[in-house]
Amino acid sequence: MQKSARLSLTVAVAIVMFLAAGRQERHPVSGRVIAPTMSVLGAPWLDRPERESEEQPTRAVDALRLKSGMVVADVGAGSGYYTVRLARAVGRTGQVYATDLQPGMLDLIRAKLTREKLANVTLLQGLADDPKLPDATFDLILMVDVYHELSGPQAFVARLRRALKADGRLVLIEFRGEDPNVPIQPVHKMTVSQIRQELAADGLVIDRVLDVLPWQHIVVLKAASPR
Repeated sequence: MQKSARLSLTVAVAIVMFLAAGRQERHPVSGRVIAPTMSVLGAPWLDRPERESEEQPTRAVDALRLKSGMVVADVGAGSGYYTVRLARAVGRTGQVYATDLQPGMLDLIRAKLTREKLANVTLLQGLADDPKLPDATFDLILMVDVYHELSGPQAFVARLRRALKADGRLVLIEFRGEDPNVPIQPVHKMTVSQIRQELAADGLVIDRVLDVLPWQHIVVLKAASPR
């Protein structure tokens, strides 16, 4: 993408985020400011051509070590950028559930699945406090740059826990809040310490942190104790 076109896209996304921002809420555990949700108008940012070089999503999916036949969820799937990659990773015998708050995002995913001829994805419209996932179903639930935008994180994570299998994992990919050189607004970053503190209050512990991406942490969490 040429510099001027890229700048225009960045400005457009900034405007969308500004318009989405209302009264600033804070997480009740860490006091972190909860970021506004990107609207469907920001979808071009999610699908920008340079995302592969900047964020290396192919490496991220490889790091998840998904296997054929797994059932996974892409929560806050946006335009489906990761959804199609997950669908390929779990194969025809696997299943992906893609959820988002916005019908416009689900429409984008639906069109993308048609183009890619992928038939192993179920689309769900979630709520701010409920992803609408079936209980005890998922080997892995993935949230890519989503958790920090949850307006009701504790209620939402409680539902995610119920949706995981007993040995299932919740994976957060978040821009590194510890690194001032990551070119993302601070409100859209998180530190590992924040993730540990907030998710511990929700009954989850960090299993491992994979720092294999240029800008983001991959944080793998599991239940602190059996349900």
